[in-house]
Amino acid sequence: MEKHSRKEDWIAIFTGTLIVAQGVYFLQAADLLTGGTTGLALLMTHFVSASFGTLYFLANTPFYLLAWRRFGAKFAFNSALSGALVSIFADHLPLMYTVENVNPLYCGIVGGILMGVGMLILFRHRSSLGGFNVLCLAIQDKWGISVGKTQMAIDVTILLASFLFITPSVIAISVVGAITLNMVLAMNHKPQRYSVSYPR
Repeated sequence: MEKHSRKEDWIAIFTGTLIVAQGVYFLQAADLLTGGTTGLALLMTHFVSASFGTLYFLANTPFYLLAWRRFGAKFAFNSALSGALVSIFADHLPLMYTVENVNPLYCGIVGGILMGVGMLILFRHRSSLGGFNVLCLAIQDKWGISVGKTQMAIDVTILLASFLFITPSVIAISVVGAITLNMVLAMNHKPQRYSVSYPR
C-alpha cells in the first residue's frame, strides 16, 4: 500500500487521539481502570493530585526513545504528539460535556471500543500512543505476534496487580473493558493485513 499523505496523517492523528480520549473519559466517569500506561495513569489519579493527562504523558515519555530507536524519528515524533494530544483532550473534555448516571459495564465496554478504534487509526498512520503500544508494535514487527495479543497480556497483568488497591467489582468490569479494547486490536491489526511503507 502506498504511504499516506502528510495531510492524511495529521487528520488521522487528530481523529485517533480524540477518539481515544473519549474512551478514557468513559472509563474515568465510572472510576474504571484499563491496562498499559493509561491504566497506570488512571490508577495514580487516586493517590496524587496531578491530572490524568499529566501522569499519562509522563508515564509514556521513556517509551518515545524506544519508538525512535526501533521505528525511526518520524514514528517517535508522531507518537509523542499523539500522547500529548490524548493528555490535553482527556483533561479538557469535561469542559465540553459531563457524563452522569453512568452504567459502569457500559462505560467499560464503550470505553474499550473507542480506545481500540482510536489506536487502530494511529497505528495505520505511523503513530502510536507511546508506552506499551510501542513495545507491542516492536514485538509484532520482529516476531509477527499480533499487537492485540501482547497488549492483552500486559493489560491483564496490570489489572490483576490493581487488586491491591481497587475493589474486585471495579477490577472485574475494568477487565471486561480491557478485553474489549484488545479484541478490537487483535481482530483488526494483524501483521501483513494492512501495511504502509515509510522511510525511517
